[in-house]
Amino acid sequence: MEQYEPERLSAAQLAAMRRSLTTGRGALTRRSLIRTSGMGALAIGGLGTLSACGIPPAKREGDAAAASDDHSAEEKQINFSNWTEYMDVSDDEKHRPTLEAFTKRTGIKVKYTEDINDNVEFFGKIKPQLAAGQDTGRDLIIVTDWLAARIIRLGWAQKLDAANLPHAFANLSAQFRTPDWDPGRAYSYPWTGIPTVIAYNSKATGGRKVDSVTQLLDDPKLKGRVSFLSEMRDSIGMTLLDMGKDPGNFTDADYDAAIGRLQKGVDKNQIRRFTGNDYTADLDKGDIAACVAWAGDIIQLQAGNPDIKYAIPAAGYITSSDNMLVPAKARHKTNAEKLMDYYYEPPVAARLAAYINYVCPVDGVREELARIDKAMASNTLILPDKEMASRSHAFRSLTSKEETAYEEKFAKLIGA
Repeated sequence: MEQYEPERLSAAQLAAMRRSLTTGRGALTRRSLIRTSGMGALAIGGLGTLSACGIPPAKREGDAAAASDDHSAEEKQINFSNWTEYMDVSDDEKHRPTLEAFTKRTGIKVKYTEDINDNVEFFGKIKPQLAAGQDTGRDLIIVTDWLAARIIRLGWAQKLDAANLPHAFANLSAQFRTPDWDPGRAYSYPWTGIPTVIAYNSKATGGRKVDSVTQLLDDPKLKGRVSFLSEMRDSIGMTLLDMGKDPGNFTDADYDAAIGRLQKGVDKNQIRRFTGNDYTADLDKGDIAACVAWAGDIIQLQAGNPDIKYAIPAAGYITSSDNMLVPAKARHKTNAEKLMDYYYEPPVAARLAAYINYVCPVDGVREELARIDKAMASNTLILPDKEMASRSHAFRSLTSKEETAYEEKFAKLIGA
């Protein structure tokens, strides 16, 4: 098995994953908005313009994925694995409208399975087949960026045929176009994005706005009522941005400086604690006055508490993504690519975004979203302007050695 995967997860990496799965981003449901809210969904779609240049190939450490014979022409089907509550359903919950419309148009039947509960568990399911060069039984999967990067690096994802992805190529939002683990999206396309912002309870802050990590760490009026996230990439990424560093291109020294900055907040009791998504109850009550938070949670809290506010720091914010991949040896690659492209058509993308309530990576959905809910189309959280989209940053890919060292330092910081 080691010949296929030269890297093993360290104790620090495994501990970080356990935190993510129990209380962190991995524990989040994939549809977090309370539907009684008049605000609609969280679906930030960047409005950047795509260039007309070709998609460059990604650089990978593993061997190129060996594509099996594509049986799409004679087998009109797709086996699609996804997270729970990550696909639109009808009001009676008996139909999946966008999937059924795809089948009606193309004749391609989709076997849709909600068998992804967390990245680590799912990777454990498919790794033996991928490592052995076998078909996983899945033509399309959706995994979070760090796992997508690992699968691509190991040579276990098939390179996509741009000819089958005209809408995806044309409509992909600029902020998601060039992750360092798959430049130009040669092997993947994002399903959704997950933004990290600053949130605060205006009643607890006495009506004052909180809009920077500096304020979280240095404002004496917030002492003991501040929380950061127990997800390393979110808390360190936001701190790096506040320090004027690029989370997509930083050094060990930059990382250590960010750790030191947060350590000072711990030492002087400015930071109350590091949390998973359990910060929401304390923020709602006002026990936490301000924090680093996931935007989807904040929209949900706002539905029941008008005192909950959010801010996009001038320094920028962190966005991660969940991504569509075609595994090596998948039998229906072309069919899968057609489905990927379908979800980049604005009317389809708008319907999906309105239901799952996460960041939409598709440009040109404003008019379509307005037909569903005018409030969604006019809400800057749902469709931000170009300036806001330009402040989105991704945390760079880490080598296994870096991730082990960084997670050990972060674990010490948060007392994990």
